[in-house]
Amino acid sequence: MNLVQPGSFLTLHYRLSGADGADVVNTFADKPATLSLGTGQLAPAIEQRLVGMAEGAQTSFELPAGAAFGDRNPHMLQRVKLTMLHELGDPDAEYAIGDVVQFPTPDGQGSYAGVVREVGSDWLLFDFNHPLAGQPVRFEVKLLGVL
Repeated sequence: MNLVQPGSFLTLHYRLSGADGADVVNTFADKPATLSLGTGQLAPAIEQRLVGMAEGAQTSFELPAGAAFGDRNPHMLQRVKLTMLHELGDPDAEYAIGDVVQFPTPDGQGSYAGVVREVGSDWLLFDFNHPLAGQPVRFEVKLLGVL
């Protein structure tokens, strides 16, 4: 029987939900996910709970506020000038509170997202915290394969 170890390659169904119980990710009704532990595809605190589980096992667990995605960081709230957004993206774009906007990483190889929290006359306030930062989470998993 294969056990999950650091670096294991996993095929699994999982459900991640926040404090309100709403699913953030749920693969149970679709294709299973495949991932490799230690590559950042899951939060380290979640990965630690998977280590030692046997192939075929199914469990669920809760992590307290901040344990999975860290605490909310007030420094992750940033004002961005509309002129800069229009230069980098669509010059005709309009933004509203709750919109998720993708930004390129400095090396241009990836992206990260910010959520619009406030709209000013010539700026937007973005929240770059993980949406589940500072919240308790529930994780349910069924391990289909462990390599």
